[in-house]
Amino acid sequence: MAKPKTKEEILEQSAANFEKLMDLLESLSKSQLDRAFSKGTLNRNIPDVLMHLHAWHKLFFAWHQVGMKGGIPSMPAEGYSWQTLPKLNLEIWKENKGTDLKEAKKHFKRTHKKMLKITQSHTGEELFAKKLYPWTGSTSLAAYLISNSVSHYNWAYKLIKRCTKEFSVLNHKNK
Repeated sequence: MAKPKTKEEILEQSAANFEKLMDLLESLSKSQLDRAFSKGTLNRNIPDVLMHLHAWHKLFFAWHQVGMKGGIPSMPAEGYSWQTLPKLNLEIWKENKGTDLKEAKKHFKRTHKKMLKITQSHTGEELFAKKLYPWTGSTSLAAYLISNSVSHYNWAYKLIKRCTKEFSVLNHKNK
């Protein structure tokens, strides 16, 4: 799927990738849903992945709120830079580990809806004009929305698909 170039494409692809991710979760067995991922992944299970997405939605909401009032938000978060994302993601994981799947889905669905509302609240020009808002720097508001929805949902889908496939292969070999 090509990167969205219009407001409608952001909304469509965000919704499509969200549905694809939720459909994947619905297709998994209870043992796949409950199973820890293989070593080497920061997010150790499906709730961790959903809470990661939720946490990044919340970061975006904070940026948007400060930025749309004319301020310059701390990005990606206070005390972190884009170069220290691994440390930030580790903190996100620590803060959210242990969240059960039902709760993680609820949080993710709620903030996904808010991402769509924010996207809908802007015109196409507001979304795609570079340097329109001081807080987005040299890029566009759309770039941040796409990164925190369309692209991030695709990352989550691929991670969950790969990790649950690994579990299925290991489970099959052990029988």
